[in-house]
Amino acid sequence: MQFEVWAPQAEDRVTLHCDGAAHAMAPDPERAGWWRAEAPAGDGSRYGFALDGGPVLPDPRTRRQPDGPDGLSAVVDQDRYDWRTPWPGRGLPGAVLYELHVGTYTPEGTLDAAAARLEHLVELGVTHVELMPLCPFPGRHGWGYEGVSLWAVHEPYGGPEALKRFVDRAHELGLGVVLDVVHNHLGPSGNYLPAFGPYFTDTHHTPWGVAVNLDAPGSDEVRAYLLGSALAWLRDYRLDGLRLDAVHALHDTRACHFLEELSTAVDALADGLERPLFLIAESDLADPRLITPRAEGGLGLHAQWNDDFHHALHTTLTGEAQGYYADFARAPLAAIAKTLSHGFFHDGTYSTFRGRSHGRPLDRRRVPAHRLLGYTQTHDQVGNRAQGDRLAASLSPGLLACAATLMLTAPFTPMLFMGEEWAAGTPWQFFTDHTDPELAAAVRNGRRREFAAHGWAEEDVPDPQDPATRERSCLDWSEPGGGMHARVLAWYRELIALRHAQPDLTDPDLSDVKVGFDEAARWLAFRRGDVRVAVNLGGEPVRVPLGVRGARVLAAWEPVAAPDADGALTLPGESAVVLLRE
Repeated sequence: MQFEVWAPQAEDRVTLHCDGAAHAMAPDPERAGWWRAEAPAGDGSRYGFALDGGPVLPDPRTRRQPDGPDGLSAVVDQDRYDWRTPWPGRGLPGAVLYELHVGTYTPEGTLDAAAARLEHLVELGVTHVELMPLCPFPGRHGWGYEGVSLWAVHEPYGGPEALKRFVDRAHELGLGVVLDVVHNHLGPSGNYLPAFGPYFTDTHHTPWGVAVNLDAPGSDEVRAYLLGSALAWLRDYRLDGLRLDAVHALHDTRACHFLEELSTAVDALADGLERPLFLIAESDLADPRLITPRAEGGLGLHAQWNDDFHHALHTTLTGEAQGYYADFARAPLAAIAKTLSHGFFHDGTYSTFRGRSHGRPLDRRRVPAHRLLGYTQTHDQVGNRAQGDRLAASLSPGLLACAATLMLTAPFTPMLFMGEEWAAGTPWQFFTDHTDPELAAAVRNGRRREFAAHGWAEEDVPDPQDPATRERSCLDWSEPGGGMHARVLAWYRELIALRHAQPDLTDPDLSDVKVGFDEAARWLAFRRGDVRVAVNLGGEPVRVPLGVRGARVLAAWEPVAAPDADGALTLPGESAVVLLRE
């Protein structure tokens, strides 16, 4: 078997250590900085590389780390798995996504255990599972955003074969699978890339330290490393798409931005595989160029998260006005109305949170609405609260129903965060399992200081390293079976079924969305073709002027009569309704 590694940092030799034997590697005469060697090996063989007589390090392109990020790499024969399910692919238009963290979706915290719970998602009506990051990280439990080894699967989750079993089962059930990948930084622990080459640069800085090298000397190979990793997930594991973490932290001054290069490569792979593939960006830039086709001067990504919709909705529901919510709190219903009809709230408007204007207008006649993802909760918006409290911890079932209605009937591609569909009573907190005591203490103390500055008592901030913090964050699968949880779950199922059944609810034309609202009375209504949606966020009944007399109720949280002769609807407090004009 041939082994190769990019190691321009090596001064005069690189040694391959494979299954206990050492093999001298030779420079590749055609590729500067690359070393190669032949050695007997097969699936499961353990190996690593030593530079200039130093310690044996894992392969930067390792496909498996059986003993964690600090251990030897293992060879993976990708053809060894016998795929059961032919899969034509499932694209993004018409999709309903479900964000899932493998380590807390079930108490077991494994891919196999998660796969056993996928029928719940089929019954719910979602179309794609979006897995939070799976790359190896130190310890057993964590969010996954401090991962290293960008080609491998976290061993405590089950490793590469378990991911293939998960994807196979999902596809068998008709579910697409999306993976969250992190290209903007790597974890500080178990990260050996700097020993091999200039994977990072101090030319730019990110919230996590020095930036990944996308434009400094040596960046050609770094970009190829990231591109190769992305394509490997889609090809070797038959994934349907990737979610790209915090792309605003990908600092790249080159003429062809890394994201454009990535979208080009993914589209080419989709053509070769003859199935749809897509990229979803997380970005706080409110810049439509991310999702504008390359032929029109954009970067060619297929969708992006829309935090503006979330922030407007969250502020309306909770009354919170701190931090970035301040921009939306002055007139929260107006903010919802603007996002529903124009995509972004910040489209060149002044942001008090940033102290400057922010965003760029989206051409709503040219950009299909499914390219924006809408959500009421995400791992970030729940887990980055001091106690990881979900909306269900502070809102009534009626307000939760209103939030679900706005999200699932909005023009955007909806995304749920696991457990929200039954108003889960479990929090989702920030947890880690760092094996380095100094790093563990730094994370613990830093998190407590951060929230103390916002008025939280340090003792009230959960210890990320305490195993109980992760255990509290696991979903309780006994909840959906009864009471308020069952009612909320039934409402989600009904709304998702309506979204699939009513073509107007997946119409991509943002310019056709018409919205009315009353900030003081706290109602909002909008039109999408023949569908009318109304929510009452106040505690008392309100009269909503829909302007349509002939309409029948498709779904209602509380009993609602059809509009009266004046085309007005009386809507109970904290309630929602979906109607169809006849």
